[in-house]
Amino acid sequence: MVEMTNTYSQQLEEAVRSGLPWSKLSGCNILVTGATGLIGGCLVDMLMHRRHRDYTVYAAGRNKARADRRFSTYLNDPDFHFLCFDVTKPLPADVDFHFIIDAASSASPALYAADPVGVMKANICGVDRLLDYGRRHRLRRFVYVSSGEVYGEGDGRVFTEDYSGYVDPTAVRSCYPSSKRAAETLAVCYARQYGLDISIARPSHVYGPYFSPSDNRVYAQFLRNVLAGEDIVMKSEGTQFRSWCYVIDCAAALLFLLLKGENMTAYNIADAQSNITIRQLAGMIAAVGNRKVVMELPEEAEKAGYSVVTRAVFDTTRLEQLGWMPLPSSMQEKIKATLLEEKRVQGGSCL
Repeated sequence: MVEMTNTYSQQLEEAVRSGLPWSKLSGCNILVTGATGLIGGCLVDMLMHRRHRDYTVYAAGRNKARADRRFSTYLNDPDFHFLCFDVTKPLPADVDFHFIIDAASSASPALYAADPVGVMKANICGVDRLLDYGRRHRLRRFVYVSSGEVYGEGDGRVFTEDYSGYVDPTAVRSCYPSSKRAAETLAVCYARQYGLDISIARPSHVYGPYFSPSDNRVYAQFLRNVLAGEDIVMKSEGTQFRSWCYVIDCAAALLFLLLKGENMTAYNIADAQSNITIRQLAGMIAAVGNRKVVMELPEEAEKAGYSVVTRAVFDTTRLEQLGWMPLPSSMQEKIKATLLEEKRVQGGSCL
């Protein structure tokens, strides 16, 4: 049987019917930081896609022009507001945000080499600013979007939330995982000291539409190649084995944490049916786009941002116990939906 590809919009519709206790958000203000990023933007889409909503969504990011393009559908909706600000600076508002999901982070390998100080400040100072604001403005629950990179290099085992792994604190590339680790600790310290309610999300590698033009992570490079009608360029052997997660599945998981997660608890986010090597990912995207995979040696600046992790597989038992499950379609179909949505936004022809 041929699997039919649902559109991004249809997938959002399916995800919001996942049995969440939406009534907890009734009459509330919800702040999503990093809203113009891959995960944050999808989360805003999911919140705004729900029919008969009775809450207000505040999307925050640093680039208003990008936000106007990304959220053009919602700009005149009274339930939507965009806040232009940097999470390392004071929040320019006096609103009681009852729920905050902090997805603001510089997750670009190029920045790990070019601006490691900025990467660290965004992760640590951002959590501090938001939680300090929240404790003074009736915050009910905070979800911090950390990263699976907190597990470091690993030792071949499947990552469970009680595993700490190894990160070299003297490596510049560690600016990202080390600051994510510190931000997690800061969040639980706020919870303990000030009585706040927080949960921590540790997404695996996430893919989907609306990635930024500057995103140079491998999935974005591969998708960009296919969208431009080019063959996929591999700059390594691609033997690294990863857990992947479609962005809608990730955004739905964040809502499960927001509405059902335990306080001071971390949750892995991954799709067990999407554990593949980078080379297999390249081949899958190439096949969907009817292109080939070619090899090219990386430049030194590119290699400086590469992850040293060779195997990163996530256990999602804890998340599934909350009732979360990924959309049932295959990874190939989710990649196809990603390309279809990107082509729609760009005004191109369908696959």
